[in-house]
This record gives sequence, C-alpha cells and structure tokens, in this order.
Amino acid sequence: MIVFIKLLIKLVKLALAISLVFPAVYFRTPWLASLRGEAFGLVFILSLGLIVSEIAGWARNSSKRQVILSVLILAIASFSFSLAVTTEVKFQLTKQAILNREASQLETLGQHFIVGYRNLEEVKILVEKGAIAGVFITRRNIQNKTPDEIQQEIQSLQAIRANQGLSPLWIATDQEGGIVSRLSPPLTKLPPLSSIIEKDIDSAKEDVIRYASIQGKELSEIGINLNFAPVVDLNYGVISSEDKYSKIYLRAISADKDIVAKVALWYCQTLADYGVTCTIKHFPGLGRVDTDTHLEDAQLKTSVAELTQADWMPFREVMSKTNAFTMLGHAQLIAVDPDHPVSFSQQVVTDIIRDKWQHNGILITDDFSMHAVYSSQDGLEAATVKAINAGVDLILMAYDTDLYYNAMNALLQAESANRLDITVLKRSNTRLKQAIRKIL
Repeated sequence: MIVFIKLLIKLVKLALAISLVFPAVYFRTPWLASLRGEAFGLVFILSLGLIVSEIAGWARNSSKRQVILSVLILAIASFSFSLAVTTEVKFQLTKQAILNREASQLETLGQHFIVGYRNLEEVKILVEKGAIAGVFITRRNIQNKTPDEIQQEIQSLQAIRANQGLSPLWIATDQEGGIVSRLSPPLTKLPPLSSIIEKDIDSAKEDVIRYASIQGKELSEIGINLNFAPVVDLNYGVISSEDKYSKIYLRAISADKDIVAKVALWYCQTLADYGVTCTIKHFPGLGRVDTDTHLEDAQLKTSVAELTQADWMPFREVMSKTNAFTMLGHAQLIAVDPDHPVSFSQQVVTDIIRDKWQHNGILITDDFSMHAVYSSQDGLEAATVKAINAGVDLILMAYDTDLYYNAMNALLQAESANRLDITVLKRSNTRLKQAIRKIL
C-alpha cells in the first residue's frame, strides 16, 4: 500500500512537471501577456520545488519504477526551470540595455513606435527616454476611471514631453463605435457607423458629422489625438467560425465603395476639426478575408485589378483628401507578395503605396503582437526592420508592451550594421514631424 501511494505521488508530480512545460515555453509570447508574471512565477516556484523535492528524496526511492519516475520528473522540471529562467534573463538584459542607452540614441528610432501599456510607471520611463512616439490606450487603462482621471493620466505623459522640449505624444485609441469602443464607458457608446447610413447616403451626411462630432469632442477633451477609425474595408458579409476578433462584417460601413468613401471622408474631416487624426483601416482590405490575423495567417487572393476598382477606392479617396493615417493589416496580398504580410511587405508598401501611388501620408501597422506577425517566418524582429525599410512610419505594439524592447533592439542592431535604409528613414522622419505639427 505504501509503495502504491509513493508511486501515485510520483505520478502526480510527473503530471505537474509536464503541465509546466507549456507556460515555460510560451510565457513570453503575446498569448500570455496578461498573465506573464503569474506564469513565470508559477513555473519558477513549482519546477524548482519539484527539483528540490526529488533530489532531497532520492535516497527514499525503493524501486526501479520510483527511480525512473524521479528521473523523468527531474528532467522535465529542470527543462522548464532552465528554459523559463534563461528566457526571462535574456529579456531583462535586452530591456535594460535599451533603458540604459542615452535618450539621444533612442529618439531617432523610438519615434517609430506606439505602444500599449499595463504599467503607467513603465511607460513613463519610455517617454522620459524619448523611446516612443506615443501610447495606445484601451479598456484595461481606463477601468473604473472618470474622464477627468483619464485626462490627468494622459497629461502626465504629455507633461514629460513638454518639459523635454519635444513634440507631443500620439495618444491613440480604438473608438470605432459598435463592438470596438475601447473607451466606452466612460465615453459615449455609439452604434457602428453602418447603422446611421441606412437611408439615402447624401441625406445621412449630417448624421455622420454629428456622430463624428460626438467622438471627436469626447476624445479631444481627454487628450486623445489619434483614433484608429474608421474601418474602410468593404463589407462582403464574410462570416467565419475561424474569425474570433476581426469580425469585419459587423464593423464595416457598407459593401458600396462610394458610400464607404463618402462616410469615411466626412468622418475624418470632422474628427480633424477637433484635433483628432483618423486612421483608415485595414489596408489592403480585410472584407474578403475569412481568417483572423490575431490568431493565424490570412491571405487575400483577389487580383490587384479588382482591388483597385473596388476595395482600394475608399482608401485612395481618403488618402488624397485628408491627413488620415493608413493602417496596414497583416493579410498577405498573394498577387503581389505571397511571402509577407502587407504590414512589412516592400512590394506593397514601397512599390505600390509609396512609389506607384506617390502617397506621402503616415502608414502605421496593425498590432505587431498578432500571430500573423509574431509567428511569421520572419518573426517580430525581422518584420520590424523590414517594415521600417519599406517605408512604414509607425509600428504598433498595442497588446504586448514587452515586444517593444525586442523590436527596438532589432532596429538598433540593424542601424549598427548599416541595414537600415537612411533615405527611407529621413523621409519617414519628415512625414512624422509634419503630421504632429498638423494637430498642434
């Protein structure tokens, strides 16, 4: 009976050791960003405990089965412990190497990043270092806060920049209306834009302006100067069980390209009246895509000719008539570049948007924390370098702030190795300076 109980205990320990492998491998990935501290602590304490208990009780192993189980427990627990500690140490060394640099070394490349945050004090350090261009504010940053409290938090960040004599930060959010209303409450929860254009489009102009005025006024009052809206993807009614977060069919304005172009133009012009820059998204258009780039790769297989006549018309219309930012999605445009998501594709960004279209507005990526980038064949670091060299102006790290340090490290290393295109960087720096001046 005693032998049986000992074996049972060993089996429980083995099961525990095996269960720790997953968090040990993935705790530094975006999927566990919100539980990263807890996951690392769990792996560290439990795996170390298993190692110590097996070493201390080695002499009490009275059978060959117990010895085999002890060896397995030690091997698996040691693997999890060493992997987690090595991964964490490597990250912390990278982070400290970034933070220990002089602000002057970080400002040039830091102006290409907008980051989300979970810890206000940590992001303040990045602001003090001039290491970022802006912050992304979402629901986790405003829970149980009044508009005045949100405004004060934003002002505390802007005050740091002002004291340094630097231009204001981009303070960004995702306030589309409908299912993507990151600041509601406390800001007004509005329906999707599509719901107010069900009548004749020209007679809906006043309603669109009134809608955008509510958002523009409320965003401006708390200090938001960049809104990741409107969605100008055309609504093809694509509904897929594989689409957990994008849900373009619920967020798109219309299936009609002319309606989308008009509404987006009115919306962006109205936001600009309140000092808020709009962002048209998600180029090259996600309306036809049936997978979710948050969780997996996505491919847009439509021809360039068809996209030019339909999906891209609203983008080009708003690009040509406003100072809107354009958000680059992570779908692969198969007809142009089947190997890279659009967000860091030179064939799309450089050859089409910058060269063929001669567009000189700000290009910002969708969140680089998403699977389609983080788990791409290039990986986060190479994708960051390719995006900047292609002519992307801003890299968004909204969900997982820690990815910023790896991305910034990649840019610094590329700069040291002369792998950054200086001409492209200079043009981007000029665009960024001009963009921030327009909201002052």
